[in-house]
Amino acid sequence: MHIFTSHHHAFLKLLAFRILIVLAYQIMAVTVGWHIYEITRDPLSLGLIGLAEALPYFASALFAGHAVDHHYTRRAFGTLAATLLLINAMILTAISTGWIGNGTTLWIYGSIAFTGIARAFISPSYTTLFAIAIPRESFAKATGVSIAAFQIGLVLGPILGGLLVGFASKTVAYLVACLLCFGAILAMLSLRLKEPPAAGDSPAVFKSIHEGLRFVYGHQIIFGALSLDMFAVLFGGAVAMLPAFIQDIYKIGPEGLGILRAAPGVGAIVIGLWLARHPINLHAGRWLLYSVACFGLCIIGFGLSSHFVTAGLLLFLSGIFDGVSVVLRHTILQLATPDAMRGRVSAINGVFIGSSNELGAFESGIAAKILGLVPSVVFGGLMTLAVVGITAKLAPKLRNLELGQLH
Repeated sequence: MHIFTSHHHAFLKLLAFRILIVLAYQIMAVTVGWHIYEITRDPLSLGLIGLAEALPYFASALFAGHAVDHHYTRRAFGTLAATLLLINAMILTAISTGWIGNGTTLWIYGSIAFTGIARAFISPSYTTLFAIAIPRESFAKATGVSIAAFQIGLVLGPILGGLLVGFASKTVAYLVACLLCFGAILAMLSLRLKEPPAAGDSPAVFKSIHEGLRFVYGHQIIFGALSLDMFAVLFGGAVAMLPAFIQDIYKIGPEGLGILRAAPGVGAIVIGLWLARHPINLHAGRWLLYSVACFGLCIIGFGLSSHFVTAGLLLFLSGIFDGVSVVLRHTILQLATPDAMRGRVSAINGVFIGSSNELGAFESGIAAKILGLVPSVVFGGLMTLAVVGITAKLAPKLRNLELGQLH
């Protein structure tokens, strides 16, 4: 069965939008992490980057989901997200050139707030447009392609960011991110896709958000899958501490930071492409639990490793296992969510998963400050294993899920 139908051009433009915006985000993430740690030499400062992004994300994500379901066009919100990310990149460029010379770290944290708001709109708009462009029976395969495209950005972005900082400068890295954001805006503006009307008359915003929350909480499979990934990401946020590992343990430059940050994405691309051809249908719930448990083991191994190559291999394996869980979770959400709720459920998914990346970075920074760098990462991996056991016990419908039940 072919993924691309008469809407294949729209799907390709959606993939271009996603790759460009992820590339821009990852280049900025690598550069900002190096920039901040270079100034402060404090792992807590790396955690504060996550907090600076998570707070505005939390404040706007559920409202973004409501807006995508009930107002205007989804393309407008995708364009808005890319524009906000562009503003962040422009502020960071001004800081690195010295145009903003006072309170540098505060300006950096402040600019990251634009990223948090942008991310609140990216997922709901992309997910809703994805459901319009792809026939329902092709969701599983198309999700594999989409995740692979996303992971390409996760791989190339950090490598490119590290190379740009190492061989050019932080300013050049931020400028490239500006250009990529502009490309994402053009990709979304050029999208030609007939969107169905928004969901009926718009209810009161808090009532609408409550409906979405009630649906997710009352659906054991969706709630279990989101909770599993949320806590796994929250406690397994080793990537946020990579600038400290690179500079204090491995003693190498920003190129090494880009390589290690890209390693999980390489693993995720490999498994994403494989799952696009061989989607998991049988025992999907068990595969989800196994993959998250193996991810936790990889994080423990990474924390204990003192060798750069071994660390890269373990992060590569963590990306494979994380990729399995991501594809399965997205497929579950696409199949189990009614069309009228896709924006809100995607936003809730973002609150569960997206914000946990940033809160996980903050948790890792606090833990590193209290326990030390290596013990904090090992602790996070052990907590991930505990989360898998608790989820398997409390969510039997997820544990025994077969994807055919959701069609």
